Amino acid sequence: MAEIKTKPTDVSVDDFLDGVAHSVRQADGKAIRTMMERVTGEPAMMWGPSIVGFGTYHYRYASGHEGDMCRIGFSPRSANLVLYVGGFPEYEALLAKLGKHKTSKACLYINKVADVDLGVLEEIARRSYKATEDIDHCPVC
Repeated sequence: MAEIKTKPTDVSVDDFLDGVAHSVRQADGKAIRTMMERVTGEPAMMWGPSIVGFGTYHYRYASGHEGDMCRIGFSPRSANLVLYVGGFPEYEALLAKLGKHKTSKACLYINKVADVDLGVLEEIARRSYKATEDIDHCPVC
C-alpha cells in the first residue's frame, strides 16, 4: 500500500503562513487559522507541506485503506483558499448563504475571506469539526 503523504509534520504553522507570497491569501490564512482554533479548541498543525489542520481522526475504508487526517483544515493556495470542510447534512443549505465560492467533492474554495459571510463560514467549520466525531471514514470523500 502507498505511503500516506498527508500526515502531521513538525513544520511551524507560523512560518508556513508567513511564507505565503500572496499578501491577501496570507492575511486570510491567518484569519482562518484564528477562527478554526477558536471553533475547534485545537491548535493549528501542519499536515503535509501545505495543509493547516485542526484535530485528528482515524479512518478505515472497506478496502482496508486506513490512516489519520485532520478533522478540518485549509490551505492558502496560489489560486484560492481551499478549506477541507463538509460532511454534515446542512452543508448545502449553509453554502447557499455563504457568498462567493466554489466546491468540489471534498473542498470549499474561496478567493478571499471578504467574499463570504464569516458567520456562515464559522458555522460550516464548527459543524464540519463536529461531523468527524466517532466516525471511521472520511466524511467528505
